[in-house]
Amino acid sequence: MSLYTDYLAEIETRKEQGLNPKPIDDGALTAELIEQIKDTGNEHREASLNFFIYNTLPGTTSAAGVKAAFLKEIILGQAEVAEITPEFAFELLSHMKGGPSVDVLIDLALGDDAAIAASAAGVLKTQVFLYDADMARLKEALDAGSAVAKEILESYAKAEFFTDLPEVEEEIKVITYIAGIGDISTDLLSPGNQAHSRADRELHGKCMISPEAQAEIEAMKAAHPDKRVMLIAEKGTMGVGSSRMSGVNNVALWTGKQASPYVPFVNYAPVVAGTNGISPIFLTTVGVTGGIGIDLKNWVKKTDADGNVVEDENGDAVLEEAYSVATGTVLTINTKDKKLYDETGTKELVDISSSFTPQKVEFMKAGGSYAVVFGKKLQTFACEALGLPLESAFAPSKEIHVEGQGLTAVEKIFNRNALGVKTDKPLHAGSDVRVKVNIVGSQDTTGLMTMQELEAMAATVVSPSVDGAYQSGCHTASVWDLKAQANTPRLMKFMNDFGVVTGRDPKGVYHPMTDVIHKVLNDITVDDRAVIVGGDSHTRMSKGVAFGADSGTVALALATGEASMPIPESVKVTFKGQMADHMDFRDVVHATQAQMLDQHGDNVFQGRVIEVHIGTLLADQAFTFTDWTAEMKAKASVCISNDETLIGSLELAKSRIQIMIDKGMEHENGTLARLLDLADKRIAEIKSGEVPALTPDADAKYFAEVVVDLDQIVEPMIADPDVNNDDVSKRYTHDTIRPISFYKAEKKVDLGFVGSCMVHKGDIKIVAQMLRNLEAAEGKVEFKAPLVVTAPTYNIIDELKEEGDWEILQKYSGFEFDDAAPKTTARTEYENILYLERPGCNLCMGNQEKAAKGDTVLATSTRLFQGRVVADLPEKKGESLLGSTPVVVLSAILGRTPTLEEYKTAVEGIDLTKFAPPLVKPIDTKSVHF
Repeated sequence: MSLYTDYLAEIETRKEQGLNPKPIDDGALTAELIEQIKDTGNEHREASLNFFIYNTLPGTTSAAGVKAAFLKEIILGQAEVAEITPEFAFELLSHMKGGPSVDVLIDLALGDDAAIAASAAGVLKTQVFLYDADMARLKEALDAGSAVAKEILESYAKAEFFTDLPEVEEEIKVITYIAGIGDISTDLLSPGNQAHSRADRELHGKCMISPEAQAEIEAMKAAHPDKRVMLIAEKGTMGVGSSRMSGVNNVALWTGKQASPYVPFVNYAPVVAGTNGISPIFLTTVGVTGGIGIDLKNWVKKTDADGNVVEDENGDAVLEEAYSVATGTVLTINTKDKKLYDETGTKELVDISSSFTPQKVEFMKAGGSYAVVFGKKLQTFACEALGLPLESAFAPSKEIHVEGQGLTAVEKIFNRNALGVKTDKPLHAGSDVRVKVNIVGSQDTTGLMTMQELEAMAATVVSPSVDGAYQSGCHTASVWDLKAQANTPRLMKFMNDFGVVTGRDPKGVYHPMTDVIHKVLNDITVDDRAVIVGGDSHTRMSKGVAFGADSGTVALALATGEASMPIPESVKVTFKGQMADHMDFRDVVHATQAQMLDQHGDNVFQGRVIEVHIGTLLADQAFTFTDWTAEMKAKASVCISNDETLIGSLELAKSRIQIMIDKGMEHENGTLARLLDLADKRIAEIKSGEVPALTPDADAKYFAEVVVDLDQIVEPMIADPDVNNDDVSKRYTHDTIRPISFYKAEKKVDLGFVGSCMVHKGDIKIVAQMLRNLEAAEGKVEFKAPLVVTAPTYNIIDELKEEGDWEILQKYSGFEFDDAAPKTTARTEYENILYLERPGCNLCMGNQEKAAKGDTVLATSTRLFQGRVVADLPEKKGESLLGSTPVVVLSAILGRTPTLEEYKTAVEGIDLTKFAPPLVKPIDTKSVHF
């Protein structure tokens, strides 16, 4: 009874935290519960029965396997439990989603007892999470003449598992709760520094917004039991920064519906909204849970009598309130009219038809997108098995073709990878289709949730149609604390067993790799027409088109090798002019955002694909741009490369993949070797002219076009969180781009950070060369602020050591990471020295390392959200300003932002990352970084 005793001890510990018993996923503990249930005189029998029924996780957990087997015994009369009748046992099986439960149901349905078979068949008809092995058993029984198997398959062919579900209610009354003013980062809903608890849903739920907000939401629910709470980003966008399934889970936990009475803390169907809608990747996550995401448009630009937009003294448009959504406002969502009304349901406030497309309504009806994906597959299989024509019960893929209109790059990628398309005509933006996913990435702070999702959907092996899949350890690389030691090995073993190449070897044969997930995915993507899905918002590759996704969508892609999504509109970005010698490519990235806003007024990138014509940069350098597009609120980006440049990028990818193989990271399923073969095939296609590098058609249609004038970029620029802006909604956006002259060399910098996914090898070489130059000029280098340097990958460090750059970095470092003795506690104080940190996310993630509260941090990172890199003090807000590597290094040495002349002197003769617009023939990029 040791496991049960341990469980009781854990329960007492959780009580002290105000938590309920943790849901059980351990089969051995479940077996102990069963023994105590069978013993009618056992003092723990009642509690064990309660845990068994209401607190055991479903799917493919070991607990689910033991539970399903015992329920089978009860149904067959081999065991007797007064409180669990055979009928109730079937009900419990029906809530277990798949895996062992489906296996048991098929056993019973195909068994000799007709009554039991009929009951089992009735439950099976409601199940949707069937895999190839389950379907094969039914097909085999059908072929053998089983009437029960035929009956089940006939039900599947009609998709009764979906059609028999209740329709989405026509009117939904909601009561509003303002979660914040301005853009709301998913960090508010699920803070990065609480990533370790995401798999413990009840515990993690305690971190959403604040305890006060949670209490207010609970009070609103109690006062309005007939209404659903709608969480709102007032004057902003909801869920910027990442998909973060844990954020949606938290919102659902506090405001949604319980998915099953027998599965604790798994809720679905949250309602979220924003003045400027929902961030694209976060909206996908809302759909995963069958939730509703609404674009409120409740603040609009004020116009004068002539219809001209009224501007304030800063030249910004003045907004006026179209209608109020203040906390406590009751509104009516009409799903039939697809409009938002006032409390009475008579006054129309805004059209919300984009929230209720046929596909989204299906997700709501089915309780989430997974059930729809599996349902389509199941219905198709059943029709094929029975020889019946498929009459899909689901909304048809939205297939839009515009005669005479060419294709953008992303439209070409979607057309190449589309599945189940009925037309042979090319599809354009707005089409909603299933696509093959080529590359899948999982990172460690969402990986445990992906693991849970895979268990819940009863998946056991990566889909054979996936070209490559990788599980990283980068988000928890900084500190090998007790939480990481407990969670990471378990995650790596699960993923490796599942068929995924893992950063850590569960067997301990190869050195633990903490390389940044986006960098690895960029390396293993070997096709410019690939679709990539990754469990991080910065899944933005410079080859193919990549989508940051929630942990569940990643799980679905791993299990099925596909995803469903609309083809996004594109914004074309081209360049003219010439970069000044003293400028770095990061400043081109900043200038793109600034010039786009100048040209269009509004952020035309939001929710769309940025097609960037940047073909003279190799993949690593171009990644600086594509990585940033997540902060531009873009849905994705596509990099248009020249043939020669793409070949160079693919050769670079091959070398990186080979290094992974040489280090022993190849999976027994041969993933990495297959990627090398695919890279060779793609290179051959380009060289032969058979399939040149991806380009859009000349007559493609774009939502907008942005031309970046390189001649206008005359001094380094900084993305500023503008923490003291009087308009709260304008703080912590990436729209405030300022030249360094704005700060008049007076802006104090408390810490500099060069890392992690926004830098490449060339950036670390820049750090080294600046140190050499300053040492030659001054005799030595003294830091007036700490400088933290985090290379994105071990490959880069290895190459820097070979090329002699690591030596100068070591000379000035007061700390160098040691994998043999990794840090076990997070750093809380920084000295004015150089820190050489382990490859990984480090300060950018904010879940382990942070700057001191109230500091002003200048970083190459992408995150300037409140509290992410640096938290606030009561008397001073923390600031995370973003700039190029040379600006960050110089600012750390000076302890302040530099003048333009100081900057020019410091970078003179240094090989900065250069870029020039593509010509007919690729030009010399003047970069020896590779």
